[in-house]
Amino acid sequence: MSCDQSYPFPQVFLVDGGGGPSHPTQPPNLIPCWSFPPAQERMRSREKSRGCMGISPGLAGIVLLLFLFVFAALGFEAYQIMDIQKKMKAIEKAELEPVMKYNAPLKQIGSLEQKSRKEDLSSRPAAHVIGRIETSDSQKTLRWDSKSGQAFTYGGVSYRSEDGGLQVNETGLYHVYSRVELIFKDCAVTSSFEHSVFVRRAGNPSPVTLMQAHRAGFCPAPSTNSWTTENYLGSTVQLRRNDRVFVNVSHPKYLSHLHHANFFGLYKI
Repeated sequence: MSCDQSYPFPQVFLVDGGGGPSHPTQPPNLIPCWSFPPAQERMRSREKSRGCMGISPGLAGIVLLLFLFVFAALGFEAYQIMDIQKKMKAIEKAELEPVMKYNAPLKQIGSLEQKSRKEDLSSRPAAHVIGRIETSDSQKTLRWDSKSGQAFTYGGVSYRSEDGGLQVNETGLYHVYSRVELIFKDCAVTSSFEHSVFVRRAGNPSPVTLMQAHRAGFCPAPSTNSWTTENYLGSTVQLRRNDRVFVNVSHPKYLSHLHHANFFGLYKI
């Protein structure tokens, strides 16, 4: 129940009754009235219940959680990117390290291998000599060129320019070969030639024939034109130290003038 507060209530004074019995201060026949807080105070209480900036605490908590979730996602992505970059750098470093570590040694190994191969070749008895033009038939043992083109002598094998022989300095098995090419200007049915390889040994006055070939019938009919023929000999033979190996041709003046058409060589097996 409420009452209109615009009319003032009569003031009530308490008079000391001189120790007599006290009477109630409220005048009789007055109805009690309860007042309510003013509207301003009610608005303030409502604003306090809403929280900061008119947002309820529950909604503010949800928004804060969303912000935290977004920042956490961004931080996780940044961490993943940094991790991927570290892994890529590690892979690049692993790919570059073998080249840096083993580049120089590989070159050194290669140079050592080439050097060792050259040393093996130079220490292995071998020789290859090429033809030299002959002008007469009186000297059937051929002379050779040991320094031009592909000619060489290795491993102590020496070429004797005075007699045209290859001299070995080690006993063992050797592969000996020789090729000759002849050009007959007036070729006849009876034209022929002989090609042989022989060895001279110390203490043995007579030469020892190692290989020999007799060629005939290469001109099917008499002809005034030039006719070319060739012969190759090759075999593995036992040679002794200081043996000298030679090549004989029956008609050396017919030898081809082509520089590499005639050759002679040997190497130790």
